[in-house]
Amino acid sequence: MSRGQIEIFLQPGEFYFGDRYTRIRTLLGSCVAVTLWHPRFAIGGMCHFLLPGRVRDPAQDADGRYADEALQWLMDAASSRGTRPHDYEIKMFGGGNMFPRHNGGIGLDVGARNIEAAHGLLALHGLKPRAASVGENGYRNVFFDVATGHVWVRHVANAVEAV
Repeated sequence: MSRGQIEIFLQPGEFYFGDRYTRIRTLLGSCVAVTLWHPRFAIGGMCHFLLPGRVRDPAQDADGRYADEALQWLMDAASSRGTRPHDYEIKMFGGGNMFPRHNGGIGLDVGARNIEAAHGLLALHGLKPRAASVGENGYRNVFFDVATGHVWVRHVANAVEAV
């Protein structure tokens, strides 16, 4: 991390949008994180969501724990800075299968559902990730440097098998 740069750690359900002096990091299991980075202005953000979606009463506040609401926060943050989401580089991470021995084909792989939701929602906005590190077993540490747009990922695949 360079001098003057702040580091933001995202908890599940949070998002952050910043400038070139920002580094955002998070830890993902079955959750998914999406990054947006504007190469010309060196601004960008990341969201970290837990679940694909929910049925929401219009009176309820948006909740970043859900894919559609978290991604909308990112799109709104880009728009509020006078930019368009299409001008950003998009990357996607996470969606690991945290319980591979217990899924049994009954739809418990939340990670896979989160990945599918993220792809679908991005496509709905006409966006496609430039890079992705998603699926498989285990967790990921993700570090996003807004100054450069670089994202570093450490994927620990066999952690879920430990007893």
